[in-house]
Amino acid sequence: MQLNIFDTISAKRLLPFTHTRPVADIRCGILTQRERWEKLLNLSQSGTITGKVLSKVFPPIYNSDNLYVNAAILANEAIAEQVAALQNGEALVAAEVLIALRTSEQLTLSDFNNKTISYQAIPYEANFRMLQNVWDIFGLADDAIRYDFNLLSSNVQSEALPAHNTLIGSAEDLFIAKGAQITAAILNTTTGPIFIDEDAEVMEGAMLRGPIYLGKHGAFKMGTKVYGATSIGHHSKVGGELSNVIMFDYSNKGHDGYLGNAVIGSWCNLGADTNASNLKNNYDEVSIWSEYENRMVKTGTQFCGLLMGDHSKCGINTMFNTGTVVGVSCNIYGGDFPDKYIPSFSWGGKNDMTSYQFDKAIDTARRMMARRGIQPTAEEIEVLANICEKSQRFN
Repeated sequence: MQLNIFDTISAKRLLPFTHTRPVADIRCGILTQRERWEKLLNLSQSGTITGKVLSKVFPPIYNSDNLYVNAAILANEAIAEQVAALQNGEALVAAEVLIALRTSEQLTLSDFNNKTISYQAIPYEANFRMLQNVWDIFGLADDAIRYDFNLLSSNVQSEALPAHNTLIGSAEDLFIAKGAQITAAILNTTTGPIFIDEDAEVMEGAMLRGPIYLGKHGAFKMGTKVYGATSIGHHSKVGGELSNVIMFDYSNKGHDGYLGNAVIGSWCNLGADTNASNLKNNYDEVSIWSEYENRMVKTGTQFCGLLMGDHSKCGINTMFNTGTVVGVSCNIYGGDFPDKYIPSFSWGGKNDMTSYQFDKAIDTARRMMARRGIQPTAEEIEVLANICEKSQRFN
C-alpha cells in the first residue's frame, strides 16, 4: 500500500507557509503532519498530492494500491486504525471532510478539488482536529506536543539528565534523546512534557516550562526563557524569551527579544532585540491579513504574534505589531513598526518598502543554506521564482 498525503482548501488558508511546502510538511507539535501519519500507519516514503509547482519538489508516489490521507488532519490512533482498515474503493468521511481514501486510481489535486472521486463512504464519528487556519499551527500545538511526546517516548529509554541541572516535576515527562546536551538548566514538566531531540543542546541558564520540543541539532542558547507550547525545528537556534512559538527547521532567533504565539518558517533569521507583540493594548480580538482572501480576517483569539514565511529576515531592533504576516524571502529593517502585511519578496522598512530583487534574494538564500552544507535545488528555486512572480501584484 502506497501512502500519499493530499492538500485541501487548508493549504490556501495556511499561507505564507504553504507557498514553499505542502500542508503535510507543516510541524504542529513534535512531528510534522506527514511524520505523524507515517508513524501511525507504519508506512514510509509517502508521496504528496499538491499544486503543480510544489509537486516538482514534493511529488506523488503511485502503485496499484494507493492510500490517500488528508494532510490537514491531526492524526491519532483512532483515526489511523480505521484508515488502515479501508478496502479498495472505500473512504473514511466525517460530515463534509474526506479523511482518507483507498483506491487503485492515481489521483491528482484536481480530483480532490473538483470532488469527482467515486467511493463508498465509511462514516467517522469520533472527534478530531485539523489545521484549518494559520493560527491553528500554534493554537493546536499544546495538545499536539503532548500527544506526540507519548507516541514517541512510549517504551523508549530516555538518556539521564545530568546532575548539574534542576528538574521540577516528573522525570517521566522529560525525554532526552541520544547525543543531546543539557547544561545547568531549569526544566519544569509540571505544565507539560519536554522532549530534547538527538544532538540538540540546552545551554547554561536556560529555563524551560513545558510542553516544549527542541529538534535535532537545535539549541536553546544561554539564558533562554521558553514557555510552552513551543516547538523548535531541527537545526534551529533560539535565545531570548519565547512563548507558544512554532519554528520550522534551519531558522535562528539567536539573541534577546520576545516572540509569542508565533510561527516562523525555515531559513529565517531574526536580528538581535527583535520584538513582536502578541496582544493588542485594548485586549481586542486579533485580525490578520489573509493572502488567500485578500482581506483582514478575525482569528478568534486575543493572542497572535508574528507569522513569517521561509527565507525571511529582519534587522536588529525590529518591532512587529500584533498579528503581523510576513511573506517569503523578505528583508525587513528600520526603527518603526512595518505594515501588518508584508508581501513576499519585499525589502525595506515602514516608509521605504520596495521589491526584493529575485537574484539577490536567491544569492542570500544560497549563502545561508551553504552554512549548513545545503544548496537549493533547481526545483526549489523554481518554487521561489513562482512566488516572486505572483507577489509583484502586491509590491
